[in-house]
Amino acid sequence: MSLTHARGRPKRSVTYMRNRPRRWPSRPADRHKAEARTGRLFTAPAMLLLLIFLLIPIALALSLGFTDAKLSSPQPARWVGLSNFEQLLSLKQVTLDEARVRELAGMDGTVRTALRSLTKNGSGTPYEGLSVLSDSIAADGKSGSFWLAGDPMFWKSLRNTAVFALVVVPVQGGLGLLLALLVNSKFRGRVFFRTVFFLPVVMSMVVVSILWAFLYEKDGLINTAIKAVFPSWEPIAFLAEPSTALAAIIAMSIWQAVGFHMIIWLAGLQTIPAELYEAAKMDGAGAWRTFTAVTWPGLRHTFVFVLVTITIAALGLFTQINVMTKGGPLDSTSTLVYQAFTEGYGKQRIGYASAISFVFFVLVLCVALIQRRLTREKDA
Repeated sequence: MSLTHARGRPKRSVTYMRNRPRRWPSRPADRHKAEARTGRLFTAPAMLLLLIFLLIPIALALSLGFTDAKLSSPQPARWVGLSNFEQLLSLKQVTLDEARVRELAGMDGTVRTALRSLTKNGSGTPYEGLSVLSDSIAADGKSGSFWLAGDPMFWKSLRNTAVFALVVVPVQGGLGLLLALLVNSKFRGRVFFRTVFFLPVVMSMVVVSILWAFLYEKDGLINTAIKAVFPSWEPIAFLAEPSTALAAIIAMSIWQAVGFHMIIWLAGLQTIPAELYEAAKMDGAGAWRTFTAVTWPGLRHTFVFVLVTITIAALGLFTQINVMTKGGPLDSTSTLVYQAFTEGYGKQRIGYASAISFVFFVLVLCVALIQRRLTREKDA
């Protein structure tokens, strides 16, 4: 009898040795490989979804941007190279003095006549095919300065998108923080106010846009309320005036989404330990000092999240424009996303719309990277 049997240990069969469960590797190198395999297994579904719904659409949009593809054209798409991007991004300035105007349009010609001869197809000038984006013409019409673009609508849409984001991001974020500080205080009815402030968030943006379009009418509730306070007020149709249309959409957008960011700020406030506030109170810190020394540092990660989410939502402005103004009046509310939509589904220029979409994607990516870089420096 062997020593193993003498000690009373049962003899293990060959079948048991083959089917026994595998143990986790004991060597660090083997254990690291096993962890890597497990990690790849768990991330595989997410990576597959990203590949199907993100990377492939981006690659497809980029490839279509180099073609003249039409949505319902029987003709196959043709490769046009960088022409879509050249038309989209072309921006030049030209100044015409009286001598240049006389050379192009004759003695009796105006600066606009000279400009048309300079930009017409076949002129052979660097400004061929460009359109006027903005101008500054002398009173006599004999000289002037012009900004010319291959697609003026793109630059107008870019400007409107930038203005919307530059206003909405700080105002909506700051107002959401202010509301969060208010409803975070201990007073009766705070749950009611939290619900009231958050209620617009759960409403559909389409419904909100339709309701506010009625409010902005010349005989709407807003004009009626202003006239009740200021009897000399002349009612205006806010969405029909180029000077007020974008501001009206900005106000409505802030009202609709501020409740969501209030909840985010509120969640961040409730993670700050109460002991820090007690210590600040014992040190004699006032309200502002407590905010700058305790509250704001504790909200640093919340601030990054709110900043990124508001920026991405602001740059992707579409629903309000599509429902309320259709990009008007006089293109004063057109945005990049709305222009891509109208080019792709209105004019059925899928190739050109794909070029706009890809440029928009690059712009948003650059903004996000810049924000990330700035917030990382602050964290450091």
